[in-house]
Amino acid sequence: MSERSKATIRPENSFEYVTLAAARARQLLRGCLPKIDGSLKPARRALQEVSRGVVARTDDAPIGDK
Repeated sequence: MSERSKATIRPENSFEYVTLAAARARQLLRGCLPKIDGSLKPARRALQEVSRGVVARTDDAPIGDK
């Protein structure tokens, strides 16, 4: 299966897509293990992970009662 024929899931909002990929790229640079095989470049691999839906946004819940 070629790289281009794989199903992609991209958020409706381009800002969300880029922000999520940037956060994932930072994780990869800090040493987190990649979730897919792909590019050796962290930024590109982060985009691939977000596009394939293996990385998703989570809403941060407040910790404690303030």
